[in-house]
Amino acid sequence: MKGFTSADKSFNMYLVDNKKQSTTYKTAVYTRVYLENINNGGENMDNIGRVLEEKIMPIAGKLANNQYLVAIRDGITMSMPLIIIGSIFMVIASFPVPGWEAWLGEIGVSGYLWKGVDSSFGLVGLVSAFGIAYSLSEHNKVDGLSAGIISLSSFILVTPFVSGEAGAGISVGLIGARGLFVAIILGLISAKIYQAFIDRDIQIKMPETVPPAVSKSFSAILPGAVIITLWLIVFGVLDKFGLPNLHDIAGIVLGKPLGLLGNNIIGTMFVVAFNSIFWFLGIHGGHVVNSIMKPVWIANLDANRVAYQAGEALQHIITEPFMDNFVYLGGGGATLGLVLAIAYYARKKNTSKRTKTLAPVTVVPGLFNINEPTMFGMPVVLNLMLIIPFILAPMINALITYAAMATHLVPLTRTVATWTMPPIISGFLTTGSIAGSILQIVLIIVDVCLYLPFFAMVEKSFKKEEGIEVK
Repeated sequence: MKGFTSADKSFNMYLVDNKKQSTTYKTAVYTRVYLENINNGGENMDNIGRVLEEKIMPIAGKLANNQYLVAIRDGITMSMPLIIIGSIFMVIASFPVPGWEAWLGEIGVSGYLWKGVDSSFGLVGLVSAFGIAYSLSEHNKVDGLSAGIISLSSFILVTPFVSGEAGAGISVGLIGARGLFVAIILGLISAKIYQAFIDRDIQIKMPETVPPAVSKSFSAILPGAVIITLWLIVFGVLDKFGLPNLHDIAGIVLGKPLGLLGNNIIGTMFVVAFNSIFWFLGIHGGHVVNSIMKPVWIANLDANRVAYQAGEALQHIITEPFMDNFVYLGGGGATLGLVLAIAYYARKKNTSKRTKTLAPVTVVPGLFNINEPTMFGMPVVLNLMLIIPFILAPMINALITYAAMATHLVPLTRTVATWTMPPIISGFLTTGSIAGSILQIVLIIVDVCLYLPFFAMVEKSFKKEEGIEVK
């Protein structure tokens, strides 16, 4: 591909001058530079580049920057530390060593560990209700903290109380992952109503001498009263007429349609394909796809956690760690296979300088599922030579993993390992079995074999650029 080197120089100069620009914007600029270069490759390439730049890129860009998708993504991300902390407690409480759980029970520690799980992992919905409203309000330049607190109060309001000897309370299950769909609805609607009040100056204003924190709290009184009253009316009407509560309704309205994609392998493979397509266009596929599907995957994982805690069989194959730690090995496009293919070629004597340079800067991050150096350093973005394995590799991973878990060769996932956790380790932690690690090794081998012949074509193009004889 002609002009490849100039594209890299242009992008590097851009990064130096624009360190504070968003990743999406940097990607868009790089994409334009790269398109200008690949368009020199011939009329067909020119037509492809024009279609991508003029027709598809604007649509993909709008989706990636949609304020509602961004708010859902960022809001749920706020709860990720709790999910990871809860998973650590769960790994300790259920470490796959014979007699371990019984021993923890005998010394009186087991109950406290599971209490830690419920008090962290079990608060995902509650935290997300705050986070989504906070993120959307901050995006629209209004007080996100007040909007988030009002949304959190509304979430508790619409959640049915349960009665017991100790008094009324809230079910841990409803403020956990089961409450994510309500959190999305309340967070978005509450934030927009709050913004409407502030934009129209319908608020209590305090003198300028009053501290900002106090002034903001008084500004939130009027919109907060209206929002909370609105959700109180909704809860009251549903309760008075014996209708399902808002959690059940949200589970049907949002959970069922998304479940058609997130709970079966066919839908999941479509999701995986779209993730790769967005990445190929220079848009962070995880930000777009995960914003929509993450509530389903987290809810499935939480259901598995609860089932394991109750000593019941796990039901959900497709979960957050299923996607992060088995499908997207190395990141979007399962690029760990690609970086290992690069490392393989870099060891050869007659290898291009570009490949030798790429190997150390892509392999190490790739082992920790960080693939931006690969995506933009090779690049993979808009590289037609790599589009086939880039789409197929994660789809094949999903299919193999689903089959292995459906046939009980590998246990279902029940805990989260951070997305940067290297393969083999993450496979063991998320499934509680060495079989998870073995499955990841198989997937990596398959991905390397898939990427190798396509990277061979890329390597030939590198050699031509450098004037090295191609054998």
